[in-house]
Amino acid sequence: MIKKCDVLIVGTGLAGLFTALNSDENLDVVIISKTDITFSNSSLAQGGIACEYNDNVNLHSSHVTDTLKAGSYLNDEEAVKFLVENAYEAVKKLISFGVEFDIDSDNKFLVTKEGGHSHNRIFHSGGDATGKNVTSTLISYLNQKPNITFLGNTMALDVIMENNQVGGLIVLENDSLYYPIYSKKVVLATGGVGSVYGATTNDLNATGDGIGIAYRANAKIDHMEFIQFHPTALYSEKHPSRQRFLISEAMRGEGAYLVNIENERFMEKYHELKELAPRDIVSQAIYREMYDTWTDHVYLDTRHLDPKYLERRFPTIFNRCKSEGYILGLDLIPVAPCEHFLCGGITTDLKARTSIKNLYAVGETANTNVHGANRLASNSLLECLVFAQTCAKDITNTIKEDDWIKDFKLQTYPNYNYNYKPIRKKIGDYMDEHVHIVRNTDGLTLTYEVIKDIVNNLQKYPNLTKNYYETLNLATTAYLITKQALERKESIGCHLRIK
Repeated sequence: MIKKCDVLIVGTGLAGLFTALNSDENLDVVIISKTDITFSNSSLAQGGIACEYNDNVNLHSSHVTDTLKAGSYLNDEEAVKFLVENAYEAVKKLISFGVEFDIDSDNKFLVTKEGGHSHNRIFHSGGDATGKNVTSTLISYLNQKPNITFLGNTMALDVIMENNQVGGLIVLENDSLYYPIYSKKVVLATGGVGSVYGATTNDLNATGDGIGIAYRANAKIDHMEFIQFHPTALYSEKHPSRQRFLISEAMRGEGAYLVNIENERFMEKYHELKELAPRDIVSQAIYREMYDTWTDHVYLDTRHLDPKYLERRFPTIFNRCKSEGYILGLDLIPVAPCEHFLCGGITTDLKARTSIKNLYAVGETANTNVHGANRLASNSLLECLVFAQTCAKDITNTIKEDDWIKDFKLQTYPNYNYNYKPIRKKIGDYMDEHVHIVRNTDGLTLTYEVIKDIVNNLQKYPNLTKNYYETLNLATTAYLITKQALERKESIGCHLRIK
């Protein structure tokens, strides 16, 4: 079976969906998802979208400054300005597609504040269901477009290449149909890398697939060492799992405190912004408090806030905490940091172009360098919007110059039902132990050697299954994170080295 299209997009999170929506309606666009098309990290996003909702660039400077500060000034300032100055048009366009953000009784947008922000500028929908509302609205809109085709349960394995130019993807549909999809342009919008670690706030399908595909194609990949750990994932002894429930930073923006197990507020010891310091600082502070108090969690304290207000403002979080036996506004909520976001990735320019012709990357899998050493809260969905727009525009402007690759031979591989769970667990254990919030040379070196051997062994025995390719992508991503963490000697942002 052979398929052909103009534009092939991998991933049905906000980055992939918005790229498709902004593409020329005369182009034949195929969007593939390795699971159901409704599953993505974007759909889990609670907080919202950071945006100065005006077209006066003189009023955007504080958002630029906050982003640079949060990223320890390792960001590309041109990219940050591009992000912030295009936020208004991107959010306005999102609204035009039917996305409804929360408003007050005067029909004005309700905006909140999160860590590292100097002003209230976070748009939210359904209180704490922003990602779910945005992605479901866009999928409904795209389903009405005759030039858009969704392919679910279809995994991208590798790019089709000729003379350093991409011309499509090799895919595996329903773990059985193996075939090429030829396209003039390929967009990787595969999301995060959460499953590389033992615990994550990500959907567990986030296995670093875009990173693995790009690495095997020899694309440039940078800043992989900057893994952001979210400070407040729900700590659950009743329902322990690898996928942790996120408690939005917006809750601290609405006045919640952090206290240790001795019921002491501690953030004033670490930063002048206290609970609303950038995420790297808050996560590292919690890690220190847990270490000093010999425990594996701290508490989010909302007892001074109105439970009824919290239930209205954060319905998803309220109900999940209630299912665990905690009532917001009445009880201390146990929380601990865990893996949340990749700040680096496949290196791109401002048009989302990678180092390989006709290959684009958008969203969390891309390194636009707007985040630097640590992402500012709620800049992630904004990054998806802004760079999806510029990606779609570049595709529209250049696709007429391209043609399909014609001569490509599909290699055949064995198809064995191997169990890769022990390998995945080994990767997660080493990453949690040595490439987590606090890192040192010995631990990084040990992990680097172990993961390198895993990658080499997997490459020796290719296997035509989704399970194999996910495991290979996980190992490749872990290898790059560890390698680049080892190479960066100084502590900065999310990358804390103690020796």
